[in-house]
Amino acid sequence: MSERFRILHCLRAPVGGLFRHVLDLSAEQSARGHDVGLIIDATTADRLTEKRLARVAPRLSLGVARIPMSRLPGLGDAAVIRAVRDIARRRDAQVLHGHGAKGGAYARLAARALKREGRHTIAIYTPHGGSLHYPPSSLPGLLYIGIEKYLARCTDGLIFESDYMRRIYEKRVGRNVAPTRVITNALQPADFVPHTPAADAADFLFVGELRRLKGVDVLLRALAEVARTRRVHAVIVGSGPDRDAFLKLADDLGLGRIATFTGAMPAAQAFRLGRAIVVPSRAESLPYIVLEAAAAAMPLIATEVGGIPEITEGSDTKLLPPGDAHALARAMQAFLGNPLAAKQRARRLMDTVRARFAIDGTTTAVFDFYAQRLAS
Repeated sequence: MSERFRILHCLRAPVGGLFRHVLDLSAEQSARGHDVGLIIDATTADRLTEKRLARVAPRLSLGVARIPMSRLPGLGDAAVIRAVRDIARRRDAQVLHGHGAKGGAYARLAARALKREGRHTIAIYTPHGGSLHYPPSSLPGLLYIGIEKYLARCTDGLIFESDYMRRIYEKRVGRNVAPTRVITNALQPADFVPHTPAADAADFLFVGELRRLKGVDVLLRALAEVARTRRVHAVIVGSGPDRDAFLKLADDLGLGRIATFTGAMPAAQAFRLGRAIVVPSRAESLPYIVLEAAAAAMPLIATEVGGIPEITEGSDTKLLPPGDAHALARAMQAFLGNPLAAKQRARRLMDTVRARFAIDGTTTAVFDFYAQRLAS
């Protein structure tokens, strides 16, 4: 591509799959000769965040700007929007790409302010789930959908990482509110390293944010059911707002020596801690942990929510209903009864994912969309 873009990615929390997507995309964009930078929250980070930023920051010619951003809407958002606008103005950004509800709001409102100054800055928005996970009839759901409908007026393009998220957005916010593309999250060649559990690996592994949406409570209840008939051990990797509640539930269920909570760590490092990965989510978009586990040919037990069926499509990996601890316990028992068959399914899923989720194709598709929207 001959045209050189100046791109700023804006997101709130530099953690989780959304952050990985932005890091991978920005690094690849920079490697192709474009000027790229990040605008992220200054108050949400951990040691893993800092390590990831340290690796990618030297490649980002527009730098990494950190601004305090609140998780919930509030009066402080006006100051953040002005700060994003000022950073974009100083960097002479052509593309403000907002990720997640907060990043999307800041990017779009800042781009609108820059347009009023006569600057040709487009606003691209990738929802990544977030506010769209709330039930539409709930008070938070009504609030966030109202905000999304307002912000649709200043959106130059929508990129969805799964067709599921496109359908949810169009159902709740509206169809044809802006030009749209479905461009999936992607994997790096280095992700395709076969899974080798440690000698003392647990039977089951969870990796993710510790909050109810991720179904950790369902996993704990299923684990307690399995533990009534056989020896079993699970490792739970991650941090989050519901950690204390899950620790209490594990204690109440008598899982003190059966479920180990480790804190956050990179997925590739965590994979050695378990023989099969469990993703018991109640809602998802297109979760990286499923892509990463599939790329590693790690046996997968996951729920049929969000974009997960788009990952397993074309394979013989079966998915479970969300929130059903008994169904999850049966799937865990099936793995324990025949781990070899589960490993063979995992290898077939790896081949399927390798053919469909490559970073090169994702980056090219994003650039093509930028170019189209800038030209219009």
